[in-house]
Formats: sequence, structure tokens, C-alpha cells
Amino acid sequence: MGEPPHSKKPRRLLLDTDMDTDDFFALLYLLKQNRSEFDLKAVTINANSWSDAGHAVNHLYDILYMMGRDDIRVGVGGEGGISKDGKIYPDVGGYLPLIDQDMSTVGDCRYRQAIPVGARLNIDTNYGLRRSFLPQGSRRYIPLLQPTAQQVMIDTISDGPTTVFLIGAHTNFAIFLMTHPELKKNVEHIYVMGGGIRSKNPIGCCLESNTSCKPMGQCGIVGNLFSGYTSNPYAEFNIFVDSFAAYQVFHSGIPITLVPLDATNTIPITEQFLAEFKQHQNTFEAQYCYQTLKFYNAFFMWDSFTSGIAISIMQNGDKFSGENEFAVMKYMNLTVVTSNKPYGVNDGSNPFFNGRAVPKFNLTKYGVHSGHVQTGVGDPFCLINGSNWGRCEDGYTKEVRRPEAVQVRVATKAKSNQDHKSSLDREFFKSFLEVLNLPQQTGRFNFTTEFPYYRATLYKSNFVDKPKGKPVIFDMDMSAGDFLSLIYLLKAPTDIINLKGILVSGNGWADIATIDIIYDVLHMMGRDDIMVGLGSTTALDTPILGCKYVKAIPKGSGGLLDSDTLFGLGRILPRSPRGYHACVKSILFSFLLFPVYMM
Repeated sequence: MGEPPHSKKPRRLLLDTDMDTDDFFALLYLLKQNRSEFDLKAVTINANSWSDAGHAVNHLYDILYMMGRDDIRVGVGGEGGISKDGKIYPDVGGYLPLIDQDMSTVGDCRYRQAIPVGARLNIDTNYGLRRSFLPQGSRRYIPLLQPTAQQVMIDTISDGPTTVFLIGAHTNFAIFLMTHPELKKNVEHIYVMGGGIRSKNPIGCCLESNTSCKPMGQCGIVGNLFSGYTSNPYAEFNIFVDSFAAYQVFHSGIPITLVPLDATNTIPITEQFLAEFKQHQNTFEAQYCYQTLKFYNAFFMWDSFTSGIAISIMQNGDKFSGENEFAVMKYMNLTVVTSNKPYGVNDGSNPFFNGRAVPKFNLTKYGVHSGHVQTGVGDPFCLINGSNWGRCEDGYTKEVRRPEAVQVRVATKAKSNQDHKSSLDREFFKSFLEVLNLPQQTGRFNFTTEFPYYRATLYKSNFVDKPKGKPVIFDMDMSAGDFLSLIYLLKAPTDIINLKGILVSGNGWADIATIDIIYDVLHMMGRDDIMVGLGSTTALDTPILGCKYVKAIPKGSGGLLDSDTLFGLGRILPRSPRGYHACVKSILFSFLLFPVYMM
């Protein structure tokens, strides 16, 4: 006889995320579940996608603190490497795709260049909302003490059966599978948001009623690389940024449920949803999500939809069919494309095979990994003269026949709301708002209620009747040495040095969201009168999408991770009322941008 329902242990969950907007929506949806059923044990951060490690980990700590879940393990980064012969050393940090990972955290941005640096600025700061809304607890990134992504994965999955959610690049989990195959037995199921199979991108498409409209750009492509579809119209970001890692996950033998663009394209945010959301902000977590959506002119329920489908499947008994409330499911035979035909051509694009008598990881010569690997969004191999769409398929979750195929349970479209009187047209919309507004497992406070006596006061020095020295503008890239120099300049007598402004370079030793630390240092020193200007995010005469020179800077310890957090000290500075703030965009609702098909 089986155990009675009340004696069942809660599902142990592990979430691997890149802390993009839709990622923390999914995180909050999971945190709101009844812990007697679903217990989120750990969160690991993927650091080679939409956010930068130092900013992402502190954002995560703040959300967990708001939700009263400081018990959840958090892992990010690591200084391990992969040798030329394919040996994987402990604690590979996941800063680079597996194809470019060597023995350090220095490397190119072959795939990540598809994500504009300015977009990462908005994600790292959550458009400026993160520091103005979220409370701040005692947990923060501290050099040498921060658990790595691999440590947290190993410890969590070793503790018992675990359901894994992958809603960013698959680098961290692929490394885990390749180094600890004996622990695969503890992974019950993998839920993935990513890929596109038969999807047709609705962005840039025309309403059927508008006969004079001409489709533009991405309309109709399988993928969603808005910055790179002219070279690769098949890939979706989460799979594209490390397609070889995704291949390892899909072919691991662990049961997978995939929520691709096929399904998420059918659940765009609508005017009616936002109007309903505006009226239902009864918790801090609901307020944080609603205020974030104001910055988007088009948004789909990507990762949160995945969380909802997964929870519903598990609540419905994990049936083979994947029965759930929110999406139509179907089994498909898939693989992840990692290189382009013809296979076995050594053109210098593929480090797994370039100049090697034995391919890295003992891959098969002339096999599916041996073709041309896309080198960037402007790769000439991928471009087709006279066409707006390219030929490369790196990261394509493609239907194929066996033996290369893996059977995957796939969400194909969102279910309509069963309540036809509701203004919400999708069943998951109703669940999302209900769950976020539950009084249980709710946020304890935001920044304002945590610090009720905080006042947004600007401190400006009065030099009216004092002699002023030579006006100085300080140009800095926000390395630790730059901050020491800044403090030295601020301490200098103003009749000798009159610091008038700071120019910030976004292509040096820190990511540009670190500009907030400058504001906090100036606030601490009583110099909120000094203007701060954000400069270029790329070097002169280099493409907007790329990392031509900044790739020489380590992404982990001693590099960007430590600079972005000022070696963990940025969090102990007083909070300036000034900071990076994105402009709230006028919401052009999805039904104005592209047709919304009722399913």
C-alpha cells in the first residue's frame, strides 16, 4: 500500500536562472507555493546570458530576503576550468559557453553578443526598481565565501530526489551532468523554458484586417534572436547561448518537459491583463512584478508560464501525458543543433575540433558537433545575400528522427480561460495573479517599509563663499582602483581640485550597472551635487554587439564579479536617492504590435 497523501514529502526543487525579468516572475511563483507540496531548496545563477553575476546574485538575495527565504541556497560562478584535453576541473563558473571554456574565466562572447549590453544594464538594475523597491538583508556576495553554482547543485541534488527548472542557459547543469553522472538518478524531472520547434515569431507581423501592412523583421521566424535573426532565424536565446550544453541536457536520459516559443508566443501580455493586474497588487511581490512590466512594450509569459505548467503537472499526479490546467501538451522527437552542415569541415570556427587529432570530450569526427559553429551575430557563413534571414541553426530545437532524436514532452499552446466572463483570456493569467496575491508565503516588506525613517535627501556641499580649484572631470571604468582614486579626489581640498563631474565607461573593469555604486559613494561623501554621466558601452570603432577588447577581463573573481560588487563592499554603502533609472515606456500593448491568436 502507498503512503497516505498527508505523509508525502514535499517536492524538492532547484532553479537555475539568469535572473532576467521573466525569471524572477517564475521564482516568485515558485516561492508562493505551499511548502508542504513544493519546497524550493536552491537557486543557481547562469552567468553567461541576460545578467551579470555580481548584480544578479545580490538581486536574488534581496528577493529571497523580501520573501523570508534566506534558508534557500544560492550559488553563482566558480573559478574552475576545462583543460585542452577535455578534463573538467571542479567549480567551473559557467561564465562562458562550454565550447569556449578553457582554464580561466577570460573569454569571448560568441553567443552572448546577441544580448545588447544596454539590455543587460536594465536587467542588472531591473530598470532601477531593484534598489528603490527591494529590501536589503544581511546576505550578499562576499569574495571567497560565496558558494559556487556547482557546489550548490552537487549538495542539493545529493540530498535527495530533486526536480530541476532550467530557465536560462544550460551551462551550469550540463557541467553538473558531465562531472557527476552518478547523481543523475536523483534528478526526477527537468522543466525547461527554451527553444522553438514549429513556432512563428509574431513580432513585426500584421493584423489580418490590415491589408496595407507589410510584415517586418522577425515576423514568422522560428526563433527570437531579435538582434541576430539575419544570421540565425531558428534559435531561442536560452538554448542559443550554449547550444552544446543544452544538447548534453536533452540527451542526458532524464525526463524533460519543454516549454518552447511555440507555447509562450500564445500568451502575450495584453491590455486587459495589465488592467486586471493594476487592480490586484495586494502583496509586495505583486507590486514588484507589476511595476516592472511598465518598462516593457511587449512581453510574453515565458518562464513564469513554465513554472505554472510544471506545478500543475505535478499537482495532477505527473501523468505521462503531462495533464495540466494551463497548456496543451504533445510528445515530440527533438535534438539541439550545435553545429551546421557540412560536418567535418575544419574552418577554424569549432574549438572542439580545430587542430585536434582527438576531438575534445572524445566527440565523434564527422558527427553532429563537427560542423561550422556560429562565431557571432555577424558570422559571414550564416548570412545569405539578398535575404533578411540567415542559414545558421545553432541552438535550434529541431524535430528529427531517431537515433539522434530524444522524446520530449512539449507544451504547444496556452489554454484559454475557462471562465468566459473574465477579462483574462488565458487560464494561466488567472493563476498568476491569484498566486502572487496570496496572503500566504508573502513578502514581509519592501525598502520603504523596512526603513520607514529613510528620507531621499540629497547632500550637496556649499562652496559659494569658498575659493575653487581647477574644475576636474574624472573618467572611470569603476575598477576597485578607480573607486580609491575617486575617494582621494573627493578628500582633496576643493580650492585645489574642484571635482565637477564623473564620466563612466561601460567597457572596462566593471559592468555598467555598477554606476549605482558611484552614486552611493558620492552620497556617503556628501557630494550629491557631482554629476554622473554614462558613456559608451563598447570601444570606439567596434560593433555595438560584441566584446572585442573587454573580453580580456576575467568574468569571475578578481574581475567583473568583484568589481561589480566592489568586492562585496558596495552593499554596505548608504543608499543614495540617485541611481540608474530607465524611462518608463508607453505600453504599446501586444494586440497593437501583432495579432493575438485565441487558442
